[in-house]
Amino acid sequence: MKIVIINYGAGNIQSIMFALERLGYKAVLSDDPKVIQTADKVIFPGVGEASSAMKKLIESGLDNLIPNLKQPVLGICLGMQLMCQSSEEGNTKGLGIFNVDVIKFTSNVKVPQMGWNQIYNLKSDLFKGIPENEFMYLVHSFYAPNCPEAIATTLYDVEYSSALHKNNFYGTQFHPEKSGDTGERILKNFLNI
Repeated sequence: MKIVIINYGAGNIQSIMFALERLGYKAVLSDDPKVIQTADKVIFPGVGEASSAMKKLIESGLDNLIPNLKQPVLGICLGMQLMCQSSEEGNTKGLGIFNVDVIKFTSNVKVPQMGWNQIYNLKSDLFKGIPENEFMYLVHSFYAPNCPEAIATTLYDVEYSSALHKNNFYGTQFHPEKSGDTGERILKNFLNI
C-alpha cells in the first residue's frame, strides 16, 4: 500500500510516520502532485497557523489538488480545519471540502485546549472497534462546530465536531498518532477503508 503524507511545511510529520511504522507501514512524504495522486491513502497533517499553512498550499498548487483526490484522505488537526470552508484563524478561506466554518473557542475556557478529552457519537468505519467516550489527545484553539458531517463529538465549552467525514475525505481534530493504542487503531481503520 502506498501511503503519502502531504508535505507543506506543517509540523508533526515524524509522529505520524512513527505511528505508521509501528503498524507495519512505510509512508512517503511528498508535495509532488503526481506522487500524491498515485497514493492508495493520503494523510494531510497539520500543526501550525491556518493562514500561513493555506498560503503554502496555494503556492504549491496543492489547494487545487487536495479537494479533487479520489482515494481516502485523512486530515489531522490543522489539516482537518483547512478542509473546511473557512477558519477565523487569520481569516482564512479553506479548501471547502467540509461544509462548516472553523471558529475560535470563547474566553470561557483555557485556550488552547491541550491534553486528553473524550470522543463520542462515533459514526463511520474510522471508529470500528472504538468504544464511545474514549480519550484522545488534542491541541487546538479553533474548532469546527457540530454539523451534519460530524462523525465524532467532543465537549469543551461547547459540543463540537472532533471528526468529520464526506465522501472519501475524513478529518480528525484530535491527533491519532499521539493517542496511544486507540489512536493507532483509528489509523489502522483508515488504512483499511
